[in-house]
Amino acid sequence: MKEKVQKFGRFLSGMVMPNIGAFIAWGLITALFMETGWCPNEKFALFITPMSQVMLPLLIAYTGGEVVAGKRGGVIGVIATMGVIVASDTPMFIGAMIVGPLSAWILKKFDMLMENRIKPGFEMLVNNFSIGIIGAVLAILAMIGITPLVNGLNLVMSACVGFLVDHSLLPLTSVFIEPAKVLFLNNAINHGILSPMGIQQVEETGKSIFFLLEANPGPGLGILLAYCIAGKGNAKSSAPGAVIIHFFGGIHEIYFPYILMNPLLLVAAIAGGATGVLIFSIFGVGLTSPASPGSIIALLMMAERHSYLGLILGVIASASVSFLIGIPILKFMGKDTTLEEAQQKKDAMKREAKGIQQEAAQTAAGQRINKIAFACDAGMGSSAMGASVLKKKIQAAGLSGIEVIHTPVSSIPSDVQIVVTHQELGERAAHSNPDAELILITNFLAAPEYDALIENLKERNQ
Repeated sequence: MKEKVQKFGRFLSGMVMPNIGAFIAWGLITALFMETGWCPNEKFALFITPMSQVMLPLLIAYTGGEVVAGKRGGVIGVIATMGVIVASDTPMFIGAMIVGPLSAWILKKFDMLMENRIKPGFEMLVNNFSIGIIGAVLAILAMIGITPLVNGLNLVMSACVGFLVDHSLLPLTSVFIEPAKVLFLNNAINHGILSPMGIQQVEETGKSIFFLLEANPGPGLGILLAYCIAGKGNAKSSAPGAVIIHFFGGIHEIYFPYILMNPLLLVAAIAGGATGVLIFSIFGVGLTSPASPGSIIALLMMAERHSYLGLILGVIASASVSFLIGIPILKFMGKDTTLEEAQQKKDAMKREAKGIQQEAAQTAAGQRINKIAFACDAGMGSSAMGASVLKKKIQAAGLSGIEVIHTPVSSIPSDVQIVVTHQELGERAAHSNPDAELILITNFLAAPEYDALIENLKERNQ
């Protein structure tokens, strides 16, 4: 079930994350040139509404359609999504997430039906007219059928959010958000759920607190600082480096393993997150666009001009609360880092019990390694950092001819021979590339598996 939820969340966020640069451009223009912006300009502010109501939904629709059916899927996704855009006065991000992939799926089924049935010489004619005819029909159907559905869904969501805000219950969202983040659903929550809601709120008020519910680096910062003081062994020694990467680099995945080593720290994360949301609500803090990655630098750049004081206080307060709760948990209920090794042995026994044969492992052990992939949920944050660490270790070992890439765990290239990923993503990596060797780690910065891998590569390649 967790794997299915991760896949679905990855699909949702996968439509938004490749277009984050466009969201940032829109956010910067909004922050600078809207009426309450840093440099109000009526002419330049004309960008704001068309970008949010037309450009961004079409980018989402194209990306979702392309994932399902390639470039043809992307094109028909854009055509069909115009139906929900012209029928509504609000940004149709949810509509684009529905119509884009759905229309691409319909076109894909049509292409499968027509396969081997088109006479030679008519392929281009059929391909072009199929997109045109099916796309036009789907655009009309989307206008009539999907738009009222999405508008109704928006009303329900707005009512729920209004209830939470009116009754000062918005901090309770941390009870769901913080545990979900640790299960590597952070991108799905932020870009698949909160960002569409936030962008719609920006259209109405010029800023949104929804961009901060998941992106706030305070809870993770407090937990990592607690490890710096009360941690043990390898976890304590690697925590200072993780603090810098998390807080300034914005790679939140770096602190998830520290919570997984002691799940009681979820209490600290939830309390810190709720404290931050409370402060943000009191001071009316909001961002003008999604902050990705969730770095304090990105938050400050995307903050509405009157939100700086409350933003900084909220981050400091959330970090302080998670730190103060995390210290006694680590001191009196802390786990020694040798449990990491026990966990790895347990995972190895599970894999062996599921039928993974030692003979296959021995056969693979004799192969020369040319390509290694570091995989994470989105293929952009922790995997990019892990790939960089591996490259430096490979260069230091004098090994050559080994390509190291970073990739989403759901789309690992078939020519990759070794996949390095967090143990929570192991099952998804095995499904994505069943032929590759899996190396599961628990600590992105100081995993002992890195050194073992280097020794293995020396034996194989030299």
